[in-house]
Amino acid sequence: MFEGHPKGLWALALANTGERFGYYTMLAVFLFFLQDNFGFQMGTASTIQAAFLGVVYFVPLFGGMLADKFGFGKMVTIGILVMFLGYLLLSLPLGAGAIALGVMSMALLFICVGTGLFKGNLQVLVGNLYDDPKYSAKRDEGFSIFYMAINLGSMFAAAVALSIMAWVQDAYSISKADAYHFAFAVACVSLIISIAIYYVFRGTFAHADRAKTVVKGTTEVVEEQLTPAQTKERVICLCLVFAVVIFFWMAFHQNGITMNQFAREYTATSETGFMSLFLSKSLSFTELRSFWNLFMCVVIVYAVLNIFQAKALAGKLVAFLVAAGAVGLLAYRAMNMTGAVEVEAPIFQQFNPCFVVALTPIVGLIFGAMAKRGKEPSSPMKIGLGMLVAGVAFVILMVASWSLPAADAQKAAVEADTATLVSPNWLISTYFVLTIAELLLSPIGISFVSKVAPPKYKGMMMGGWFVATAIGNFLIMVPGLMWGMSLTIIWGVLIAVCLVSAIFIFSILKRLEAVAK
Repeated sequence: MFEGHPKGLWALALANTGERFGYYTMLAVFLFFLQDNFGFQMGTASTIQAAFLGVVYFVPLFGGMLADKFGFGKMVTIGILVMFLGYLLLSLPLGAGAIALGVMSMALLFICVGTGLFKGNLQVLVGNLYDDPKYSAKRDEGFSIFYMAINLGSMFAAAVALSIMAWVQDAYSISKADAYHFAFAVACVSLIISIAIYYVFRGTFAHADRAKTVVKGTTEVVEEQLTPAQTKERVICLCLVFAVVIFFWMAFHQNGITMNQFAREYTATSETGFMSLFLSKSLSFTELRSFWNLFMCVVIVYAVLNIFQAKALAGKLVAFLVAAGAVGLLAYRAMNMTGAVEVEAPIFQQFNPCFVVALTPIVGLIFGAMAKRGKEPSSPMKIGLGMLVAGVAFVILMVASWSLPAADAQKAAVEADTATLVSPNWLISTYFVLTIAELLLSPIGISFVSKVAPPKYKGMMMGGWFVATAIGNFLIMVPGLMWGMSLTIIWGVLIAVCLVSAIFIFSILKRLEAVAK
């Protein structure tokens, strides 16, 4: 899966890794920052976060339009600089007054504009690398690797955010409300690393800074020719896919809203046994226990895969020793853990990126084996399957919530110390299944856009993908506003949304497959 890709893929993936690490470090605690610093209730806080997520994914449409005219690389650079200013403002501890609220609003605006110029256009550069016939067959794999690298950055974001906050509170005796700003400051550092990677390795992807395609069998670079009817059909098909994407992200990004609140109000606040290795609160900035334990799991997955894939016996032996060492280390830590560990709600958000990194090569191997037998599903088929799997994820939460009371009754029970709290394993299982859905839909969908988009509209069409994401992110507030209702109703709405979306994508499957040929 990792062989035969253009060198520029790795540089672009790592540049995006740094940016996403900062973004998700901020997002991991942003909902609670709004509640703890400004005193906003769940409905207000979720609406603010939904509006931010909506705008941050809507602006790439305009970023793409600008890139189609002025160049993708130029917009990426400007985007990083604007984002940096936004995170810098957000990291200022200004209290909870009108000035603090105004500065936070300005910071969020800068982050939205910067992301709009950066994110979609970076992905267009990745897609352009695969216009070369030498790499075109590996486009889906390339975007899956790109997506995995992004999640490698976000994998430890929640743990780092919590560790930074705990460290500054212990070391400098500052309030929890002020400690959030130190977590936000991490994004500034990560963006510096991101821009450094982008410029040091720019030579590996500079040729992709165009809206061109390579003609098969030649070295001549020309504009792909489409008739007006072909262009129209491609745009219509992409818009139909975008309609499905809206509802996927509405469901998926409940991880920062209702699923986060479920972790805070309905999930056990302590855990024992093996799973406590991945939920343990870091004692200091230098001791990220859950960080390293999760990393060991990822190492085990890749080492085991390498045992079977390595061509040389020496490679297989090294992979076996690495896997055995990682298993031994986790076993040692598990045997030496005593008592229960504290579970904090944001820590659950580290599981999704961890599962992305661990499952990407496994999913790649499965589809690779299917491709060799001529049975690999088409990209639109994978998108439809992703919606079905997302529905299954919320079925798990519905089962976990079946006998639980609504939010107000639960809050009263918590205060009276009579509340029923569910095992953290319910949320972890939900994140696992939801990650499989994400791998079937998100990187494959982006790959589909990069392949089908008319060349002169590549930036705009990639921006359209993010507009759909933006609308979905704005709609995440709907379950948030329903939070006082029965949990089974909330999860049931999300299940229905996923099911209807899957039925729709399957109903237009042949049309989508035709434009992708």
